[in-house]
Amino acid sequence: MEKHCKSSFDKYIILKIKEKRIEKGLSQSELAAKLGVSSGFIGKIESLNTTSKYNLNHLNKLALIFSCSPKDFLPNNPIV
Repeated sequence: MEKHCKSSFDKYIILKIKEKRIEKGLSQSELAAKLGVSSGFIGKIESLNTTSKYNLNHLNKLALIFSCSPKDFLPNNPIV
């Protein structure tokens, strides 16, 4: 069975969000509660070896949580 990993683009977004989570002093559980998902879901996303990732609705909610723009999670240039 082939394992589907996250793309470089997905990884960039995930690491940006993790960086903001840590800057704000939030645990995975605290972020999960604010986002309305399980803490296990955040753990799976932050584990780069799983296929779980944020969707556009998550990015919008995360921008509200972190008081920033959803664009702050995206790279300035395309990722090859």
